[in-house]
Amino acid sequence: MAGYEGNKEQVLARLKRVEGQVRGISRMVEEDTYCIDVLTQVSAATKALQAVALGLLDDHLGHCVRHAVASSAEDDGAAADAKIAEAAAAIARLVRS
Repeated sequence: MAGYEGNKEQVLARLKRVEGQVRGISRMVEEDTYCIDVLTQVSAATKALQAVALGLLDDHLGHCVRHAVASSAEDDGAAADAKIAEAAAAIARLVRS
């Protein structure tokens, strides 16, 4: 089960709003909207996607990583170590973007 399963509808709703924002940006470019106004909207869409990513990361830590840590006694912590490394890599990707 995905960590976001409990709030899947909220995640999808946020992504649909971002999708609408991106369509709006495309429309702005088609209509030759002033560059700074387009950039402002790109920044807003980027922040919205980052908020979705942080929410998904929070869900991953709270569900997937927690589950791996809780069951780590069964495999000497290998699953927990793998999930923690996976989360750390995801955080690094988010920080770089």
